[in-house]
Amino acid sequence: MTDAPFVAIEGPIGIGKTSLAKKLASHFDFHLLKEIVEENPFLGKFYDDIEEWSFQTEMFFLCNRFKQLEDIEKKYLNQQKPVIADYHISKNMIFARRTLPEEKLGKYQQIYHILTKDMPVPNMMIYLYGGLDTILERIRKRGRDIEQNIQPGYLAQLAEDYEQYMDQFESLHPDIPVIRINGDECNFVQHQNDLEWILAEVEQQLRKTAAL
Repeated sequence: MTDAPFVAIEGPIGIGKTSLAKKLASHFDFHLLKEIVEENPFLGKFYDDIEEWSFQTEMFFLCNRFKQLEDIEKKYLNQQKPVIADYHISKNMIFARRTLPEEKLGKYQQIYHILTKDMPVPNMMIYLYGGLDTILERIRKRGRDIEQNIQPGYLAQLAEDYEQYMDQFESLHPDIPVIRINGDECNFVQHQNDLEWILAEVEQQLRKTAAL
């Protein structure tokens, strides 16, 4: 785990990770690390035919996230410069387990573990979650063309996968604080009071981490 503040935001597709990361980066003057999404040339095909394009899609994400984190570690974290990211690379396994057939999942896991074994670990996690209606509405509002064919059933399954993932993350990393934010009740984009509550929670955890 790095000594510099390294905050990762996680949650289902469309829940607001990037929007929150931008606001926190601006408020705390942290470097913003955004995951590459629309640049993935396989993503549109993936949403049309998950089984056919899952391996190519997941490998593109894995390799690009590995490169991003490698650069962030050298240029920022090793220089004691704080970072906030709108993803955690371990999310790759959530999607891989959901989309890859068994024979390809084994190969993917081997590559994943080789690439990530020395990656920097966040010292704070923010978990955004919400019901399917909230997720669908936010995806609709941001209007990415490649996301218009996502099946609601797939999103619902991912939301359940994220719940299990975060429970496991907290069990495996009891030393990393997790701030859980219910997107059904908290709209930090439209309501300043909601944003101020999140800022206060993050500030409190940053102070605790700095005091250790």
